[in-house]
Amino acid sequence: MSEVQLDYTPIPGIRLGTTAAGIRYADRNDLVLIEMQQDATCAAVFTTNAFCAAPVVVAKEHLAASTPRYLMINSGNANAGTGRDGMAVCRTTCEALAAEAGCKVDQILPFSTGVIGEILPLEKMVKALPLAMAELNENGWSDAAAAIMTTDTVPKLVSRSFESNGNTLTVTGMSKGSGMIRPDMATMLAYIATDAQVETDLLQECLQQAVEPSFNSITVDGDTSTNDACVLMASGAGNAPAITEPGSAYTALCEAVRAVCMDLARAIVRDGEGATKLVEILVESAADLSEAKEVAYTIAHSPLVKTALFASDPNWGRILAAVGRAGLKQLDIDAIRIWLDDVCIVQDGGRSQDYTEQAGQRVMDRDEFTIRVELGRGNADTRLLTCDLSYDYVKINAEYRT
Repeated sequence: MSEVQLDYTPIPGIRLGTTAAGIRYADRNDLVLIEMQQDATCAAVFTTNAFCAAPVVVAKEHLAASTPRYLMINSGNANAGTGRDGMAVCRTTCEALAAEAGCKVDQILPFSTGVIGEILPLEKMVKALPLAMAELNENGWSDAAAAIMTTDTVPKLVSRSFESNGNTLTVTGMSKGSGMIRPDMATMLAYIATDAQVETDLLQECLQQAVEPSFNSITVDGDTSTNDACVLMASGAGNAPAITEPGSAYTALCEAVRAVCMDLARAIVRDGEGATKLVEILVESAADLSEAKEVAYTIAHSPLVKTALFASDPNWGRILAAVGRAGLKQLDIDAIRIWLDDVCIVQDGGRSQDYTEQAGQRVMDRDEFTIRVELGRGNADTRLLTCDLSYDYVKINAEYRT
């Protein structure tokens, strides 16, 4: 396999190995192992989908029982909707890796992404594990980021540095995701690591705070995957004192983790299946956060709005209609204002008197812009990233299994 070259900073104490197991496609890497050094800590969040995949069930069990040493990730097959047989295959692959690595079974966290409803090919997975083990190295992030892709068009990998007690530490993260994106926890798959030494509970809190404004605030198509997971690892191999309580070092860490999550989340939406537009939806002055999110998601998930975005059509009536059907009680339509970037399109219950089609077209022709809704009901605001719905989205998903 040819190596993938991406700009990132490796994390001491974290090694990655990638190989081709032939799970769905020939001649492409599709299996990744991530090894954490002995004293590393780990945090994770998982999908809220009731039909969560076998690896999600097993990963949750193992994370609750032990401190992980290895992450095992495959693409091309989700091992979801596969019942007891899929669960048995997942557990057997964990046992095989534990025997190969010389660790306990519950120190393995498995992850899968790909087609739902097909059992993971056990023999191919087990045969490929030693090959992936042999490739483990701290500079393996680029190949790993490419190997976990499914319908993604580009790998997603970023790094950020931060200062901790006079020392420079790093956060590096990779993710995959392009379709079936409305995470409600994280994203389809994301793996983030730092060389900071962090107590486990603090690491978990840091991750949960980071995913809310990033991975939990994006949507491509409104579909929450059966396999979503986001993992944050802290190797403790950096030259800085351990973070054991909230303070300036912990704040700096959380800011860096959040920045990496935001970068990856933005990259996922930008790479949405067939996407040509990156659109921020900003809902302001809502009565509470719940109704702000309801309005934002109603706009983002409207097929009519999304196809207008693809056409660069300033059909402002579709946005107005989406706000109106979001289910807000006692909505005062005269108090609502809607904007495309700096162009006011709706005011006083209808089209803004200052609005012109030319001004709206100028914004819609951009690759990136903001739809801003002022509800005039309170002080709650929310932001959401989404994209358009193109011909290619239908083509990609119609042909996904062929």
